[in-house]
Amino acid sequence: MIALDTLDRQILRALSEDATQSATAIGRALGLSQPAAWRRIRRLQEAGVLKGQRLDLDHEKLGFGVTVFLGVKLATKGRVSLEDFERAVSAIPEVQTVEHILGLYDYRLRVVARDISDFERVLRRRIMTLPGVGNVEANVLLSEERRPGPIG
Repeated sequence: MIALDTLDRQILRALSEDATQSATAIGRALGLSQPAAWRRIRRLQEAGVLKGQRLDLDHEKLGFGVTVFLGVKLATKGRVSLEDFERAVSAIPEVQTVEHILGLYDYRLRVVARDISDFERVLRRRIMTLPGVGNVEANVLLSEERRPGPIG
């Protein structure tokens, strides 16, 4: 774990709002020179606190108007390996995230689809045919508010 000071936290907040900001812009906003801001950002990257930048696509504007969270319980029969399931489910383009979880279900999937009938097709033809799939529970996303989470 890396020790973060107030400026580090401010840099992380700024980057969590817009990861495309330059070190110059961040430095200007925080009262730092460009080289000082760049050195701090670089230190956070090297320490693994910043793991990269992600592109946040608007799935709805791309024609994927439905997001569904699936709870997937693997069947105990057949004893499919977790790696086999993860590899197979990760190959489905509509599956955005695969989370191995503790609780009622073994996995939580975030799936995007064009509409409900498209989701049904993905569910029946792709997800339910995966090795080891047992029970599945679907929850349709109605709205979402994203927050950056705690920093330090």
